[in-house]
Amino acid sequence: MPHILITGANGQLGQALKAQFSSASRLTCWTRPRYDIADPAIAGAVAELAPDVVINTAAWTDVDGAEEAPRFAFEVNALGPKYLAEGCARCGGALVQISTNEVFAGEMGRFYHEYEQTSPGSVYARSKAAGEQAAAAVLDRLYVARVAWLYGAGSGNFAAKISAAADRHGALRVVNDEFGNPTYAPDVAAAVAKLIETQRYGIYHLVNEGCASRYDWAVELMRLTGREALPVEPIRASEWPRPTTPPRHAVLVNQAAAALGIALRGWREALREYAQTEFNS
Repeated sequence: MPHILITGANGQLGQALKAQFSSASRLTCWTRPRYDIADPAIAGAVAELAPDVVINTAAWTDVDGAEEAPRFAFEVNALGPKYLAEGCARCGGALVQISTNEVFAGEMGRFYHEYEQTSPGSVYARSKAAGEQAAAAVLDRLYVARVAWLYGAGSGNFAAKISAAADRHGALRVVNDEFGNPTYAPDVAAAVAKLIETQRYGIYHLVNEGCASRYDWAVELMRLTGREALPVEPIRASEWPRPTTPPRHAVLVNQAAAALGIALRGWREALREYAQTEFNS
């Protein structure tokens, strides 16, 4: 079993990865403020630790906030992966860089494969695309794992927020013209573990199968949690103004990982497990 280092280990994917690798003979977990990937010194810390694989889940994920603080978003999302890749290059380790579907423009009707040209729009998206490129410029032993609409344990994701809003207001208004792949963090963690075993470096789309609108996702969650009678009104994205406009249809296709036998289950099945875990425990 390789020595695994997880950065950003307290986030929802970091926690899922900790559970996934809990039986590993060597597992190291780094979190801020002690380990800040935006600090150039992190490269030396990685080289000194000399893990076999670094899984970087640390990121600036405040998409709207990035518009107001582009410098900090790029320090974490672009320079951070570069420094980690430098550390891996010095010690012979591999890097799993977690990226996002938002590196694509999200044109309506498009489904994006791993080999397609990125076209990021927002500051957040550009910083994440820059992180992919910066790591690739330094390190050959690189997995870029793009995820979409990630959710899991905790309150900082769409599923948790929409559930809390339902309880608070007794009704929901949810965007029905923005589409993606609702993706369950534990499923990504399991897929990353399998990917590492292959030692086949490259770009991968690790998302649950199928796509949905935000509205579809919310309606299904209400059904699974016994709140199907709760009114859910579909609205357009233009009726829910934000500082940044997310991609309308950045739906990822898992082609490369599936060719290696790594396929994630359908999003509805994964959401059912999430609902049972979070609401019936």
